[in-house]
Amino acid sequence: MRGQQVEGTEARVRILLVEDDRRVAGALSSALIRRGYEVEHAATVEAALSAAPCDLVLLDLTLPDGDGTDLCRELRRRSSQLGIIAVTARGEERDRVLGLRLGADDYVVKPFSMVELQARIEAVLRRAAHTVPERNLIEAGAVRIDVGGRTVSVAGRAVALTRKEFDILVSLARQPGVAVPRDRILLDVWGTTWADRHTVEVHVGSLRGKLGDPKLVETVRGVGYRLRGE
Repeated sequence: MRGQQVEGTEARVRILLVEDDRRVAGALSSALIRRGYEVEHAATVEAALSAAPCDLVLLDLTLPDGDGTDLCRELRRRSSQLGIIAVTARGEERDRVLGLRLGADDYVVKPFSMVELQARIEAVLRRAAHTVPERNLIEAGAVRIDVGGRTVSVAGRAVALTRKEFDILVSLARQPGVAVPRDRILLDVWGTTWADRHTVEVHVGSLRGKLGDPKLVETVRGVGYRLRGE
């Protein structure tokens, strides 16, 4: 299924819609195509994994042949640049936290409006369009970041991060020792201050665990976060 060119872009944005309810998938696909996106539908994990390359995945977490969280993990393993938005009826906090930690860029709970979904899609795509910055190195204490190569090491140990975790670390590392407000992180990483601030907390928590030293990223109460600069 093909849509027209999205205003302000040079090529059609391709979305993979992973949804087992064909009635929901049909309605959502039609709405997305009317907004100018190119849409491919996959009703199963198997179909999603064999789908053509895309720019963004709208991922239902309840699928007939597997758990969407496992699919999310595999999609993120395949590409750190792919935009992933979980679109699901699972609204419990533990489900949102799990989805984000497994690599989803955002999480939308059904039912939702197309206006909300459109805004979230645009935010994820806008950020993805700026994830190949100039090649430069940032060092803050034991943390070494190759921004262009998108690699991180701590005391010489390579650390594998998701796209959002990497971008949060870069946002903090550009001002080591300085408290960076949550709104600044949202703007740097998500391209908007509209996103749920709890999303930042989830990603920071995961980032701390992967860096191996929770004290490297400090919480500044009432402000945001700070990367230890020494």
